Amino acid sequence: MPIPNPPFWATAIAALVADQVTKYLAIAYLRDAPSLPLWSEVFHLTYATNDGAAFSFFTGQVDLLKWVSFWVSVILIVVGLRYKKWRTIEQIGYGFILGGALGNGIDRFAYGYVVDFLHFKLIRFPIFNVADVSINLGLGCLILCLWWEHKQR
Repeated sequence: MPIPNPPFWATAIAALVADQVTKYLAIAYLRDAPSLPLWSEVFHLTYATNDGAAFSFFTGQVDLLKWVSFWVSVILIVVGLRYKKWRTIEQIGYGFILGGALGNGIDRFAYGYVVDFLHFKLIRFPIFNVADVSINLGLGCLILCLWWEHKQR
């Protein structure tokens, strides 16, 4: 029997691999280096750690956040294996969320913090990582689904 929701699994695996590879490179090349400007004063690669959630919410709540990442991942894996009525865009959206949750969850269990390195200095945005991008892309896909569904009614 084939595994249901192939776009879900492909997206989750791609997002997780991209996240973990880029974090490995950030640790290897950015941890002891100054901020690396790719576009001066606009976009830099800057090594940082975050023991909180997005925008440093829940700072110091490592145990809570690692278990939230774990359970979100478990629930999405179970639903991805059992639910067969997702549209492709929903599969991709949930896959991005799973990949991001797994990526940040791995960091929280392994290090007690999340490795961040993407730094938009122009707008003073908090430093973030590929897992964060994946989660936001996933949420964007799901919002698009809701919008399309609402528009069709």
